[in-house]
Amino acid sequence: MRYNIKKAAVLGSGVMGSGIAAHLANIGIPTLLLDIVPNGLTEEEKTKGLTLEDKDVRNRFSLTALKKLLKQKPAPLTSKKSLSLIEAGNLEDDIGRLKEADWIIEVVVERLDIKKSVFEKVDQYRRPGTIVSSNTSGISIEAMAEGRSEDFKKHFLGTHFFNPPRYLKLLEVIPTADTDPEVVAFMKQFGEDVLGKGVVIAKDTPNFIGNRIGTYGLLVTVREMIKGGYTIGEVDSITGPVIGRPKSATFRTLDVVGIDTFVHVAKNVYEKVGGEEKEIFKVPDFMHKLVEKGWLGSKTGQGFYVKKGKDIYELDPETMEYGERTKMKAASLKAAQQVKGAANKIKTIIYADDRAGRLLWNILAPCLAYTAELTGTIADDIVSIDRAMKWGFGWSYGPFETWDAIGVGKSVQKMELDGIRVPGWVKEMLDKGFTSFYKEENGVVFYYDNGEYKAVETNPKEISLKALKKQGKTIKENAGASLIDIGDGVLLLEFHSKSNAIGLDILQMINFAIDEVEKNYKGLVIGNQGKNFCVGANLALMLMEAQDDNIFELDMVVRQFQNTMMKIKYSRKPVVAAPFQMALGGGAEVCLHTAHIQAASETYMGLVETGVGLLPGGGGNKELYMKHLKNIPKGVQFDLQNVANRVFETIATAKVSTSAEEARENGFLDQTDGISSNPDHLIYDAKRAVLHLVESGYRPPVREKIPVVGETGYAALLLGAQQMYLSGYISEYDLEIAKKIAYVLSGGKVPFGTKVDEQYLLDLEREAFLSLIAQPKTQQRMQHMLLKGKPLRN
Repeated sequence: MRYNIKKAAVLGSGVMGSGIAAHLANIGIPTLLLDIVPNGLTEEEKTKGLTLEDKDVRNRFSLTALKKLLKQKPAPLTSKKSLSLIEAGNLEDDIGRLKEADWIIEVVVERLDIKKSVFEKVDQYRRPGTIVSSNTSGISIEAMAEGRSEDFKKHFLGTHFFNPPRYLKLLEVIPTADTDPEVVAFMKQFGEDVLGKGVVIAKDTPNFIGNRIGTYGLLVTVREMIKGGYTIGEVDSITGPVIGRPKSATFRTLDVVGIDTFVHVAKNVYEKVGGEEKEIFKVPDFMHKLVEKGWLGSKTGQGFYVKKGKDIYELDPETMEYGERTKMKAASLKAAQQVKGAANKIKTIIYADDRAGRLLWNILAPCLAYTAELTGTIADDIVSIDRAMKWGFGWSYGPFETWDAIGVGKSVQKMELDGIRVPGWVKEMLDKGFTSFYKEENGVVFYYDNGEYKAVETNPKEISLKALKKQGKTIKENAGASLIDIGDGVLLLEFHSKSNAIGLDILQMINFAIDEVEKNYKGLVIGNQGKNFCVGANLALMLMEAQDDNIFELDMVVRQFQNTMMKIKYSRKPVVAAPFQMALGGGAEVCLHTAHIQAASETYMGLVETGVGLLPGGGGNKELYMKHLKNIPKGVQFDLQNVANRVFETIATAKVSTSAEEARENGFLDQTDGISSNPDHLIYDAKRAVLHLVESGYRPPVREKIPVVGETGYAALLLGAQQMYLSGYISEYDLEIAKKIAYVLSGGKVPFGTKVDEQYLLDLEREAFLSLIAQPKTQQRMQHMLLKGKPLRN
């Protein structure tokens, strides 16, 4: 394709504009962030003696936005260093610089007249062929382009990011009748491959796909709450994780979005539709009252919920007063909590003749019918609609997948009995003998479209492990892991134990995998498509052995873990780790020993063992230290003590990266390791990394001795730990653990600069690990973590 985005310009530096600029900077695209010029001075500017002509005043809005990016939570930037790629400016002095941009994104206030005036200026200054888009959440894209030049119209479309842009997967791409199909195809590919998004092509209708269906669903829920006399807490008990939706359910979601924002989005559809649909998009009076009172949700500290001290209270929409939180009590809800999988839970509740069943049916049934009615109007197919709801709203199942889960035939009969109008094409589908919207054959998913099933199109970079297993590509498996052939001579080792915790079954599979790869394959990827890469070793198993005083057994397990990690490191064929989300403790140790790490951008990596009263036992101390040493350029003079200090601090404070980029800054990834912006492409990218290593003539690392800081360095590390203890940063027992880490990293009782072999450091590590696990305070920490899911500071 002839398009290439090397530089971007974002017009509008509000939360969304600055968030998009941050996302572009995260992936390495230099971005110009422009906003209007202020028409008056702040008190601070007056004090500094500034005038309206000063650059800092003229760029005030964009400069303020950049400062906010460093403080916002969740962090919009994957690394603070990314901020240097965003340049602040204004729409008067810097408008001429739009010719530098390959993509111009408008993110100004949601008013058609203002947007049109901005695009009039853009049309004058952009280079021909530059892509221009609007991040509007619902204003007509066609209307914005009216009166613009032919070249502008050809390269203009909607690109609707969901907030926050770094974390939410959905990107709706909305072409106009004039948009060049090549531009649409490019933006879809660019969105997926570079921006790391899930892209759906939406039609230019009010609120597009996600906000149209999402807003309808939320308003139906609110209407049903009032009609059925339910409380806010009861509704949220049913509309959250139990039906595969986020924990924030309905009303907590509205608080996070902002009640004023939601009212604005609903109004946008209300003004553009008619009939029954118009009535649904009418916002209830009590929500208007919330906006009038300034109770807008999280941003103002109260909305549907308010926090007082440690307690959270919920709103009574009738009295507009807050009371204690309520929960739904119903037999079907209790029964649903006993069954596995959101699809089965929904099915258990929705047909129940109790308070929970009636509420869920009265919420879901109209939404399913409404979504089917809009198919073809808001998107070309059911897949786009389902993806938009999953990627933009965090649903486990899209509307049509949900419909399949509850049974299409059964639900349609009930809908018609209840007087819900079912679209003709759904009844026609059932009449023709098609009983579901989706079906699966040999790992390939098909969807219903106009009288036939068509294969769901996916990006060729998406490798589905689930599909490969259904196609018989599993070579060997046990309770903890599977070895899968992912093609081109590459195998993948998938963890699938509880929380992907590493136990003996996973260690056995790693050993088998490396033997198999060395004999018959090109290389190995260690990765999976679960919730997290790996949260560490099997804590429950270790605690059980420790409480039984089974130190001999534990010694054997730790040796086996260490030997397995060394087998990964010195495998004759390349082993590539593909971490994502949490890669903690033992999960980080697996990654550290591989030939290459290909991490998802959202990777939270760290050696967190101190939180459970331990230190890394699988070679993590040694390997992180060696990785720091390896990253020092050859021939450069360095201070060995500084290296030891840095590694010691990272491990002793259980520092966890907030992104893969930060994991690189913390020394877990080096400059040759890769980062994938799209998590769906992670396995593909890791496989490519294996093949690249093979083609480059991969050789395993040569065993070499490691310089350590010895006794004098140990004393220096201890001094640092003592200072942390005296300043109240760590507890007395944390200090004991820190002493053990310091002893291992320094190499024990040897002179400064002594070169020791890896096994010597592994032995020190194992001895320290075993001495800590025998301690009652460590066992208390382990038990607390298993029961409460958070560290105990004893």
